[in-house]
Amino acid sequence: MPVSFSEFAGGVGAETAFSVLAAAKRLKAQGKRVIELEIGDSPFPSTRAAKQAGTAAIAADQSHYCPSIGLPELREAAANYVNREHGLNVTAANVVVGPGAKIFEQIFCETFLNPGDGVLVFSPYFPTYLPNIARRSARARLADLRSSDHFRPRLDEIARFLSEDPHPRAIFLNSPHNPTGGVATEEDLKAIADMIRGRDVAVLCDEPYDQMVWQGRHHTLLAQPGMLEQCVAAYTFSKSYSMSGWRLGFAVADARVIERMATLLNTTISCVPPIVQLAGAAALSADNAECDANMERFRGQVMALADGLAAIPEIRCTPPDATFYVFPDVRAICNRLGLTSHGLAMFLLEGADDEMGVACLGGECFGGAGAGFLRFSCAEPADVILEAVAFLKTAIQREDRAQAFAKARPEFQLDRPYPMTIAES
Repeated sequence: MPVSFSEFAGGVGAETAFSVLAAAKRLKAQGKRVIELEIGDSPFPSTRAAKQAGTAAIAADQSHYCPSIGLPELREAAANYVNREHGLNVTAANVVVGPGAKIFEQIFCETFLNPGDGVLVFSPYFPTYLPNIARRSARARLADLRSSDHFRPRLDEIARFLSEDPHPRAIFLNSPHNPTGGVATEEDLKAIADMIRGRDVAVLCDEPYDQMVWQGRHHTLLAQPGMLEQCVAAYTFSKSYSMSGWRLGFAVADARVIERMATLLNTTISCVPPIVQLAGAAALSADNAECDANMERFRGQVMALADGLAAIPEIRCTPPDATFYVFPDVRAICNRLGLTSHGLAMFLLEGADDEMGVACLGGECFGGAGAGFLRFSCAEPADVILEAVAFLKTAIQREDRAQAFAKARPEFQLDRPYPMTIAES
């Protein structure tokens, strides 16, 4: 007889972006033209020095085990990077290497959480946060972000969590924020530091988009006095250096925490391939100009998409402060067509046209607070992004096709209209 799954495994779903990616690839294989704005991947090649160093490492047979904590070359380069870019004063002893940034969600939870601990998560949220908290039988406490606040973390919700939760233990702080593009200001971070300093509360500072800030600049909680001992900041090479398929990232924290996290990584992945690490070290040391040029290209694409969406009646869209995502409010369209926001996203991909589709994500893929929004990635050239906007403008007028789609896919039917005003508290 088949062996049963654990309760945890039975309740975990895949990250929706990859499910939609698979659907888009399937439709493209069938001959449909699909503009892919669903996945958070860079459209640019991996940066030059990274590729050269990776190739050289293969030729030099750098393909054996290495320390679980990471190669000294990469750890030193990463320390230099955060010192230079974010005003820190750390050394290689404060850095641990992992396969991307996502792994540090799991390792952070294993390092700090016990069953029953409370964890504050702002919603919308990156969808793998909750499963990693559940792995430790901890409790996620959700706090909604507000568009009126530019999706900045709400300080009153942090204060409420610290005072009301029976065992407040951790906070997940994603800034720049996926999916909304919100950014925590330096004043926000100072206030957060003042609230948690000296308490037995740890913060995961999830910062993959640290180079993609379009208004102001990126600040990290680690830079606030005393926060190195209470925070773990996670970074990735996927976005800034277009190295998503290399699977490389690093975390920065107090050396005591880093040693503990390295031990946990040892029990799961053994080590990140040295070939990949040497490529990352070269990227941090020599590819900054190329990174900056790509970020400017991203900025142009983000603004073009936001402006194009804002010009469509029934869509409310302001340019994001950061990231390569645009997160427009489409509640009016959803209410008119009788589709959930993710239903609208799937309609644009599958049902609006037989020959063409646009792949994006419904905001509820990132938690209930995202319902009524869509997330578009800017992972296509600027002219293709504008073509997607033109398609969207036409597709949302095809009410007969939307009705047929909703009838065929009842899981995407909107049970009751979205409220057109959002409560501010």
